[in-house]
Amino acid sequence: MTFTVIPAIDLRGGSVVRLKQGDYAQQTTYASDPRGVAARYAQAGATWLHLVDLDGARSGQLDNLAVIAAIAADGMAIQAGGGVREEADLQRLFEAGVRRVVLGSVAIRDPERVAGWLATYGAERLTLALDTRRIDGRWALPSAGWTEVEARTLDELAPWYAARGARHLLCTDIDRDGMLAGFNLDLYRHLADTVPQLAVQASGGVRSLDDIRAAREAGAQGVILGRALLDGRFTVEEALAC
Repeated sequence: MTFTVIPAIDLRGGSVVRLKQGDYAQQTTYASDPRGVAARYAQAGATWLHLVDLDGARSGQLDNLAVIAAIAADGMAIQAGGGVREEADLQRLFEAGVRRVVLGSVAIRDPERVAGWLATYGAERLTLALDTRRIDGRWALPSAGWTEVEARTLDELAPWYAARGARHLLCTDIDRDGMLAGFNLDLYRHLADTVPQLAVQASGGVRSLDDIRAAREAGAQGVILGRALLDGRFTVEEALAC
């Protein structure tokens, strides 16, 4: 099993930022040059980069498309999302050099349409972002930048997509996102048991190299690293080495 370490850059207003638990009012700004940050990750040995257009996640527009295109032009394999609502958005990101498009709200709200995109573009071109929060004993699926809770649950949608040929699943425990509390390993063990055909990317809360090792042991096939790298808790080189 290939295990992939994927640094993440969250974009808001063209800058590198992080939010706590997806709360736009709890923002930390790290850098005004996301292209430079991406270049440092590439020089450290990262082959994939995860880009999130936080403005787009709320507006439904690709607000940071120019920044994403500039980073993609430098040669890293990019998976990017935030604001993808229509097939035209997919095509604009592909044209900008994005290797895999991340589908969040639309994957939760309109699975039939996304299943059609899987058939059209192939499972390697799309990553489903089913970010979740435990509510009343269920893995609920908030959308629209985690501001609205949908009726469908993770345990309904993940197997549904797996049966339709999906391959890549990004799953964040929202309550741990940006909190440096460690991954929710029970969540990733659960996914490994219920949808083993999906390559799950663990996200939300990583604080140490031990968390990366634990996510791999729990069945994840990749990790998204955001705040821990920006805060200097460890380096990309160390993450790759472990």
